[in-house]
Amino acid sequence: MKLDADLSPLREYLDEEGYDGYLIDADASDSDQRYVSGFTAPDPYRTLVTDDGVHLLVSGLEYGRASAEAAADSVSRLATYDYQELVAEHGTYGGTVRAIAAFLDDHGVESIAVPRGFPTGTADGLRDRGIDVAVEPDGIIEGIRATKTDWEIDRIRATQRANEAAMATAEELLATADVEDGGLVHDGDPLTSERIKEAIEITLLRHGCGLDETIVACGADAADPHDRGSGPLEPDALVVIDIFPRDKETGYFADMTRTFARGDPSTEARRRYEVTSEAYEAGLETIEAGVTGAAVHEAVCDVIEEAGYETLRSDPSADTGFIHSTGHGVGLDVHEEPSLSPSGGELEPGQVVTVEPGIYDPDVGGVRIEDLVVVTEDGYENLTDYRVGLEPAAEQ
Repeated sequence: MKLDADLSPLREYLDEEGYDGYLIDADASDSDQRYVSGFTAPDPYRTLVTDDGVHLLVSGLEYGRASAEAAADSVSRLATYDYQELVAEHGTYGGTVRAIAAFLDDHGVESIAVPRGFPTGTADGLRDRGIDVAVEPDGIIEGIRATKTDWEIDRIRATQRANEAAMATAEELLATADVEDGGLVHDGDPLTSERIKEAIEITLLRHGCGLDETIVACGADAADPHDRGSGPLEPDALVVIDIFPRDKETGYFADMTRTFARGDPSTEARRRYEVTSEAYEAGLETIEAGVTGAAVHEAVCDVIEEAGYETLRSDPSADTGFIHSTGHGVGLDVHEEPSLSPSGGELEPGQVVTVEPGIYDPDVGGVRIEDLVVVTEDGYENLTDYRVGLEPAAEQ
């Protein structure tokens, strides 16, 4: 990763609290680990942040690649600390803890802060070796990650381009489907949620991206914001397509939702779509540096409530209407800081957020529209270049 992360807030915390360093013990599925180390590995490795740099402790298997690729000032291998001999004498757990302790001692570290998800076993083992270990409760790394560098924004933008190609594939399948015997048919076979998901995944793979799940939900399924959808798609019904892929090389996510209806949706379905579109525009227009995520959420709720639909603001127990927050940060995690919600704090330039209002009711279906934007000093830059429209089109 060519990230050039600014870890000064973390180092200021360490200095204020009197800790010698900050230690992460995790594999690269932990986004803080990937961010700070600039390295990926499937097995746990250790990243130490001190006043003089970032230092990695990795296995011999990963040493050569880490030395070449990691954003670290030094890389050490476990073998340097007689790891195999320690394991032979003390077992895997005891040997690993002793090697980490020796690594810390090599860097003059007697006290460390650790993230909230730090392994309890490692913490207890290090304490037994005389090292002071304290949990850092505020999520400082996550807070640093919330503001993206230009390099990160470019990576997210590239993932969103792949996302748009996948959405176009899905939309074309809907647009070119035939209505036969009360169902949607494409090339002689029923058009199902699973079939569109497969086409989405294939398109993403061709663009270097992947995803574990996606949402193609129709009718009552779409009234549950996180129902992945299944089975045949229906004509005239609202179909929510929410795609949140990750670039396989860079690790950065994107996120986008569109709602379509193939055929002639009801007057009420169309009205809900129009209101959602107005709320989405209101949310976008509110975004700029210095505005709170709560204020963006309020603007969206205002539009939806004025149109006569419930929100969690108007009724905290509502199970129809607008029943989630307006948006969230996107980066190495698909859900991260900041938040566009009742508790959302002040937005800063460089933060990447979704804007995704929706209206849901099993009797009508669900509607959601979502773009991905970067907060700027005087507004936002939209990273999403994809039309908003209820009727699916064959060419994008």
